[in-house]
Amino acid sequence: MTEINYLGQLHHPNLVKLVGYCLEDDHRLLVYEFMPRGSMENHLFRRGSYFQPLSWSLRMKIALGAANGLAFLHSAEPKVIYRDFKASNILLDSNYNAKLSDFGLARDGPTGDKSHVSTRVMGTYGYAAPEYLATGHLTAKSDIYSFGVVLLEILSGRRAIDKNRPTGEHNLVEWAKPYLTSKRRIFRVLDPRLEGQFSLPQAQKAASLALQCLSVEPKLRPDMDEVVKELEQLQELRNMHKRPQKEHQAKGHVHFKGRATTYPRPSASPLRI
Repeated sequence: MTEINYLGQLHHPNLVKLVGYCLEDDHRLLVYEFMPRGSMENHLFRRGSYFQPLSWSLRMKIALGAANGLAFLHSAEPKVIYRDFKASNILLDSNYNAKLSDFGLARDGPTGDKSHVSTRVMGTYGYAAPEYLATGHLTAKSDIYSFGVVLLEILSGRRAIDKNRPTGEHNLVEWAKPYLTSKRRIFRVLDPRLEGQFSLPQAQKAASLALQCLSVEPKLRPDMDEVVKELEQLQELRNMHKRPQKEHQAKGHVHFKGRATTYPRPSASPLRI
């Protein structure tokens, strides 16, 4: 019912479309538009011939689309708090346009002079804001923290929680935060599969945005409209820093994962745009 109430009223290019429902005895199904490329989670974390690594430009496109979806929810009247923003809930159409799905945990935001909504803590471990986990007080800033976690997943190619990682690296936010503040150490966080696809200013701007969204103090986190503007500027930065291949190779020396690296010639990829 929550899904129907929200998706029956809210329409935006970055929200999945609710087509209808099926009801037979106790069997109830919701029918959504078909999203042929599945979830972003599959493309980020699964290995295999079907799931090719997402390029930097595609990752930024997906991040901007998802941010637009959240910004729309936060601008609704009344404001809608998504509460379950994570990589598996970002679905992709055939052109890698991002659409938010699964509104089962969505809630109306606070109204009048109220600063928050008090609710039972629900969501997914690793994505929920610390103040929400501690108090059950839900605000739009809770979604922004979750966006920061997903942006970090996009940049790193690592899961928010991964017990298969070495000790000290299980929690992505705790492990990555110290590196995000340093120009040279940023590259320890970035997905090695992205090597050669971005400039240092792009990496710094993306890392800085993730860090702002992950602020422990909710008031220090940006609004989603500000996040959208930052990501749009990041797209413009990408266009400014496009260079001929030879120049790119000549100047593409950076410290990546603690060593001096020259960007390789990008290989042909059906995902590169």
